[in-house]
Amino acid sequence: MPPSTIPSILLVDGYNIIGSWPCLKKTRDDSSLEAARDHLVELITNYSAFEGYESHIVFDAHYQNTPSNREMITDFLTVHYTEFGQTADTYIEKVCAGLRHQVAQCLVSRVIVATSDRAQQLVVQGYGAEWLSARQLCNQVEAKVCQMRNQHQSRRKSKGRFLAHSINDEARQKLIRLRMGL
Repeated sequence: MPPSTIPSILLVDGYNIIGSWPCLKKTRDDSSLEAARDHLVELITNYSAFEGYESHIVFDAHYQNTPSNREMITDFLTVHYTEFGQTADTYIEKVCAGLRHQVAQCLVSRVIVATSDRAQQLVVQGYGAEWLSARQLCNQVEAKVCQMRNQHQSRRKSKGRFLAHSINDEARQKLIRLRMGL
């Protein structure tokens, strides 16, 4: 049996995105960098789940003498902290280089890198990855949040006060059969 295909992998340059999104910049400036990281993780967690992306947010430890670290947040999201002296850019480039063969073998359909770093854009595109600017990712995340909010609100509106009015026809038919003892 062939291995299953991962539809898309999203690689996010964490600090680049924090420095580019107005809401994250405000959180960073008003609260802390840690609060901005947590907010970004929350936004990408939801976005990844809605889109079905396997996502990785990469934060550099370039100026901190700490070992690399990886946190599995959900089935859809992993957060990576690079090792001392390694930038998020080099980490992402290595991942793209490694995934290039999986894309060629159709084991991964897409690799998407979110950053506004122009040099990074050119390098990852050379490995066959797609590129999203920080602004484009922000727009996509906001659009997805609005879409999910609208879907949730439309589901919450019931046609009456009875349960039978708020469930689909198939479930209603099953309840009727149960009530009749069938």
